[in-house]
Amino acid sequence: MNNELHRRALRRTGIALAGAAAAALTVATAYSAVSQIIAVGSMDYSELIDGPATVTMRTFTINAGEVLGWHYHPGAGAFTVMISGVLNVEDGCGGEAVYTPPQAFLEPPNRVHRGKNLTGDPVVTAQTFIVPQGAATTVATNQQLCGAPLNVRECKRDGWKKFSHPRSFFSLGDCVRYVILGDRLPHHH
Repeated sequence: MNNELHRRALRRTGIALAGAAAAALTVATAYSAVSQIIAVGSMDYSELIDGPATVTMRTFTINAGEVLGWHYHPGAGAFTVMISGVLNVEDGCGGEAVYTPPQAFLEPPNRVHRGKNLTGDPVVTAQTFIVPQGAATTVATNQQLCGAPLNVRECKRDGWKKFSHPRSFFSLGDCVRYVILGDRLPHHH
């Protein structure tokens, strides 16, 4: 098989696996929120994740009064556009942001959070996920966790002590290294 045919076969396999993973994630959700996959495709290389990627687009509806579980999005995070309703996004480190149409925002990579619809009307969003090929778009933590740090400023003034996801840090320097380099270096426990 020549290289181009081999790449195409790998792409089709990646798309099928990503679609199956997205469908499994939707079925496994214990909430009444509805995820409608619009499209799934693959990229040979994405600068956002420094490698081959799966791109998933969906609409996501959170019903009136529903509070989602704590979770995070790997890869490049979730690019979200508000279509209707009022969405509260609670950060696992504390704080809450409120979004309404036509706002768009990024749910940062690996940052634990949960969405809340505190109104009597549904919230509808459009989302795009860019993740390493084969990775899930959403990972449940089943508990409130703080992290990952978004910038060096969050590590300062003993901020490094509050992080518990994807790991705890043993010093300010350890937290800063994580922000700058990711989790590519060995760390102390």
